[in-house]
Amino acid sequence: MEETRGGEVEVIHLWSSPRSVSTSLMYSFAQRDDMEVVDEPLYPYYLRLTGAERPYREQLLSKLESDGNKIVTEKIFGPGRKKYRFCKHMASQRLPGLSDELMKRGKHCLLIRNPLDVLTSYDKVIPPLFMDLGYESLVSIYGELCDLGKSPPVIDSDLLREDPEATLRGLCDDLGIPFQNAMLKWESGPKPYDGMWAPYWYKNTHNSTGFEPPKKYPSPFPSSLYNLLEQTFPFYNLLQRYVKKTTTNSLHPSIPFPANENLLVWVGDDILPRKSAMVSVFDSIVQGGDGVWEGLRIYNGKIFKLEEHLDRMFDSAKALAFSNIPTREQVKEAIFKTLIRNGMFDNAHIRLTLTRGKKVTSGMSPAFNLYGCTLIVLAEWKPPVYDNASGITLVTATTRRNSPNNLDSKIHHNNLLNNILAKIEGNNSQADDAIMLDKDGYVSETNATNLFLVKKGHVATPHADYCLPGITRATVMDLVIKENLVLEERRISLSEFHTADEVFTTGTMGELSPVIKIDGRTVGDGRVGPVTQRLQNAYKKLSAESGVPIPNYQQP
Repeated sequence: MEETRGGEVEVIHLWSSPRSVSTSLMYSFAQRDDMEVVDEPLYPYYLRLTGAERPYREQLLSKLESDGNKIVTEKIFGPGRKKYRFCKHMASQRLPGLSDELMKRGKHCLLIRNPLDVLTSYDKVIPPLFMDLGYESLVSIYGELCDLGKSPPVIDSDLLREDPEATLRGLCDDLGIPFQNAMLKWESGPKPYDGMWAPYWYKNTHNSTGFEPPKKYPSPFPSSLYNLLEQTFPFYNLLQRYVKKTTTNSLHPSIPFPANENLLVWVGDDILPRKSAMVSVFDSIVQGGDGVWEGLRIYNGKIFKLEEHLDRMFDSAKALAFSNIPTREQVKEAIFKTLIRNGMFDNAHIRLTLTRGKKVTSGMSPAFNLYGCTLIVLAEWKPPVYDNASGITLVTATTRRNSPNNLDSKIHHNNLLNNILAKIEGNNSQADDAIMLDKDGYVSETNATNLFLVKKGHVATPHADYCLPGITRATVMDLVIKENLVLEERRISLSEFHTADEVFTTGTMGELSPVIKIDGRTVGDGRVGPVTQRLQNAYKKLSAESGVPIPNYQQP
């Protein structure tokens, strides 16, 4: 390519943490026929301002310009020989006092590397300091560029090394420049554009001729650096979210309701953004599914049947011998604060979970649970999950409902594998849910809801011996009586559901859902029946009029 001697160049800024593949990336861009590169032009400014000790400090300061703004004007944005100039920067070198032009001009990208690897590598040369690692500066740079409307691409070092071509193609596309195959290879040895510090830091890179894949097994991590690891990891995790994955095993599923992308979730004692809302790997919910849960629905600024759900949650926690349980008032406050923070006052659903809590070491014994319970309030925008106007279809699962001899279903616990196996059978049959039978072959419930049938105007539901006695189930049973209908609670065989006039399910998540087909058999005339409609209307009226008010809610 013909050089544009003395002409204006377009600058590409790479901001990086140390001990990444930033030098390799600089070598890669240097192979282009339209690119010149500059190695850490702000380093002298950084050494002068911070007083950081380096073996080459005096030599560097005596030979290179250390005035930050002169560097920006003359070295970074000065005239060049080619169309583009690639400037490799350590994020920690971006210090106060530099011209705003540094961020406003040119194109920017960020390179990150796992602190586990950075700290292990850095420690082999000099003891690392938080300031030198630059993770906080990378987050600040990312935010400032976003505020300027220049959201930068973020590259992960390991992904670059695993698939250099795909990552470089994606980066070039983000930077608006064509990819060149020459970027994948370079000659080994020192380069004329290396910084004066290269003999101390670039030995491995000088031995390379391209991006080398990461080692299969890492080096042991020095325990002396654990505190520094804890300080840097949150910044790395934050930037990791913005990495564009180019490998085939990257998963980016869509969220059913996009409004739930930016949820705030209560975990433990704090409200956290969705992507930060996590429990410890030592929590009992992870170790053994050891927790209890409730589903709550929000209507018109009120939580429907809140007290009944809390009664069941505390009963379940007592049955499982939880200790250090939060008070009822503390749970309520967490629920209210989560709803208010999210602005959720209608058409929302809460998954309320109480785990036995975090353990001091992994293992089954509750004696290891010394931190107290973990409370999770997950509120989502979520309309009823079933088609309550046209109806749903069910199939009968081969998976049986748990017997009280094994695990009492009156404890609303998180050991749901039994139900999940049945749900898999339903999914495989393209049904909405699956009916689960008890050990004697009588109908118990579906994998997620309680069941009712209507025959000759009479309403019947199975005994809650093998299934959860749902709160929505109890509410509907009360409504059946208030509507002057006959109610039976008894053992019901599967054939009775096959031949019923009407069938419907009940649950907080779905409310009253008509069933129009079971195991390929049409229920009644295949439409929502009159008794089901009557009870749906009664339930809708009750849920709209009753419930525990959410503080600070104002009727729109």
